[in-house]
Amino acid sequence: MCRVAVVGGGANAEHDVSLASAAAVREALATTHDVVALTIARDGTWSGDGAALSFAEAVALVATCDVLLPAVHGPHGEDGTLAALADLAGVACVGSGVRAGALGMDKWVTKLVAAAVGVSVADGRVVRDVAEASADPVLPAVVKPVSCGSSHGVRRVDTPAELREAVAAALELDDRALVEEVVTGREIDVAVLRRADGTTVVSPPLEIGHAGAVFDTATKYDGSARFVVPAALDPADADRLAADARAVVDALGCEGVARVDFFLTADGPVLNEVNTMPGLTAHSQVPQMFAAVGMTYPALVAELVAEARVRHASRTS
Repeated sequence: MCRVAVVGGGANAEHDVSLASAAAVREALATTHDVVALTIARDGTWSGDGAALSFAEAVALVATCDVLLPAVHGPHGEDGTLAALADLAGVACVGSGVRAGALGMDKWVTKLVAAAVGVSVADGRVVRDVAEASADPVLPAVVKPVSCGSSHGVRRVDTPAELREAVAAALELDDRALVEEVVTGREIDVAVLRRADGTTVVSPPLEIGHAGAVFDTATKYDGSARFVVPAALDPADADRLAADARAVVDALGCEGVARVDFFLTADGPVLNEVNTMPGLTAHSQVPQMFAAVGMTYPALVAELVAEARVRHASRTS
């Protein structure tokens, strides 16, 4: 039986979301895999089944497994950190590797890569302090940390005072903030799945409906957002979204499953961001997208594990 270390939690603002993803993944795999539960606390310490582990003990436990499934969203997890640990331990890893995880976590670099392959992105700039952001501001704008997920620190600003406050808040979560133009359009997500048989599947598009100015953390998790899948789209728009999602994922080198978020404007799709380890509860966007084409949640999780094993074997044989 395949032995899978499922890691949840994490030393970042997405700790609770990651715990939920890890719990759901463990339950989905429990009847078909030998599951080892590991948790990273907010302070970075490790535990397994409630017992404290030193880092060395945690790595040794991972090394006894066939696959590491890092259900840790955000920094110190999704950014390639845990993929690097798996590489060093000689264990297959679900999802993107070190390079793609690091690139996808960095919203600014992701925009540069997307633009290079012909995918539209919002105008924006990176700032490192409030003074830099306040110099010649273009408003309204959206402010977000460069490397953070679950919409933490994302705000729309309309005045210089709001801009200063939002940048200061974003810099509490990261050492750089991204200040972007406001893009008006429908919010559409597309997932790209690498399968164990070597094929790539693009999900039906999912539309997010919400009442806020931006799809921020509170709106994302308070139950008020509405997901519609498949989104009602013109076939040409659906094809363009699928092609753009595939182009960005290919350019970044993503593996496993990645969620690509867009604004669909009157002029076509504009990339928002890429999630290389998207939410993985049964009610998260990606599982809902694949459920719409008949792939159950346990089947999706098992596919991710199988793909990781095949990829690892091909690179170590």
